[in-house]
Amino acid sequence: MHLSELLSVLHEAHSLRIEDVEVTQVTDDSRKVDSSSVFVAVKGAQVDGHDFIDEVIEKEPAAIVSTRVRPPEYHGLWIQSFDTRVALGQLSSRFYGDPSDQMSVIGVTGTNGKTTVTHFLRHILEESMLRTGMIGTVKIHDGSGFVDATHTTPGALDLQKILKTMHGNGCRAVAMEVSSHGLEQGRTVGVEFGVGVFLNLTQDHLDYHGSMEEYFQAKRLLFTRMASDGPHGVAVINIDDAYGKKLAEEFENDLKVMTFGFSPEADLHVSEVRPQFYGQEFALKARGRDYLVRLPCIGSFNALNAVAAIGAAAGLGLRIRDVVKHLATLPQTPGRMECVGGEAAPVFVDYAHTPDALEKVCETLLELNPNHLITVFGCGGERDREKRPLMGAAAAKHSHYCIVTSDNPRSESPGSIIDEIIPGMGDARYEVISDRKMAIVKAIEISRARDIVLIAGKGHEKYQEINGKKTFFDDREEARKAIQIFAKARDRKREELRKEREKQRRNSSPPEEN
Repeated sequence: MHLSELLSVLHEAHSLRIEDVEVTQVTDDSRKVDSSSVFVAVKGAQVDGHDFIDEVIEKEPAAIVSTRVRPPEYHGLWIQSFDTRVALGQLSSRFYGDPSDQMSVIGVTGTNGKTTVTHFLRHILEESMLRTGMIGTVKIHDGSGFVDATHTTPGALDLQKILKTMHGNGCRAVAMEVSSHGLEQGRTVGVEFGVGVFLNLTQDHLDYHGSMEEYFQAKRLLFTRMASDGPHGVAVINIDDAYGKKLAEEFENDLKVMTFGFSPEADLHVSEVRPQFYGQEFALKARGRDYLVRLPCIGSFNALNAVAAIGAAAGLGLRIRDVVKHLATLPQTPGRMECVGGEAAPVFVDYAHTPDALEKVCETLLELNPNHLITVFGCGGERDREKRPLMGAAAAKHSHYCIVTSDNPRSESPGSIIDEIIPGMGDARYEVISDRKMAIVKAIEISRARDIVLIAGKGHEKYQEINGKKTFFDDREEARKAIQIFAKARDRKREELRKEREKQRRNSSPPEEN
């Protein structure tokens, strides 16, 4: 790509004389710079690219983009930008051919439910004959297959490269999780969102954002950037949530707002939820028509997730009646209220790692009227410490028995994290088993028929991080192993009892007459 074409997206470069050289890469990594590179100095959470400017200058790249003033002794092309994160997003998009402009991109944001809604959307759109890419916390589907994701929202360069691959693989739509970190750090700048979905906002990431208001302002960026592109974007917003109601009112004149929720005021109104052990039905009123929605996953929050997906698909022009039909055939979302087995006492694994999410999951499972709800949970290290006793309170309030264990302690002591959870437990029945594997085993061991076991916090994750080292650990795999072990033990006991009864029957039978 020619340098002049690339830099045309930067307002700061319009008055500069640009030599029309060929550019082979845009990068924010000083180690990758060569003479055909455009280097963007970005200040990250750990490293500031400006600290490596001297090293970059020696390589004489095609251009340098920085927040700092050009050094007087440097005569190469230097572009001073007020916000290099924004510049990196704009340049990344242009370098990869502005791929999001050529697809229908749905951005899904909120504290809880993003992964579920993007999975729902991909299924709906694929069933509607639209090849669909997906970018999320758990997996990325680039149109040809799944790969594991490392971040909820990839960095700007990686994100645009993924979008280009999706377009090259024939994707016509993309369902994408959009995190508050990704929005605040400008990773999504340059992405043309046709539909934005807001699910909810509850306490999380305050170690990063500092306050709920700052957290909300980060989420709000999805819609302010959509509105800056014009009034054609569709905002699908949950007005049961106070922050959602605020968003809907703010953007009603700037975007096509479609509201959803249990509120009778919602454009997509949910009511009459009827839970079943492995699914649910609910009534939906939308655009003057009534629908019966059958969903093969439990939880009133999943009813809202499903309606969020309905709204997003409708925002792309799909008929609601067709979308409702496709929801009936949904596969399970990995680690999101995922039933991993247990015929007599089902075992569910869920990613719930905030007080609100844990409370909703427990409430949902209680709607199934189990004899006992046994909850295994912990809290991650080096994260929002204020929510630790709140997690304990949420689990204690809704569970018959809790096992408090380790999550991802990172560099913290598992015991010290658990000590900060316990004050929230009150007089609940609980025990502490810091070894997560043993905690899972114990929960399944003590469960009886018509009980439910919930393993919360890690969901889809396949590792546990202890002292900075990640080792393989999958809640779902450990649960299945324990279920199998105790199922075999119960089968052996049943067989022994059967044989004993048969022996007693034979011994008690009268002797046959000759």
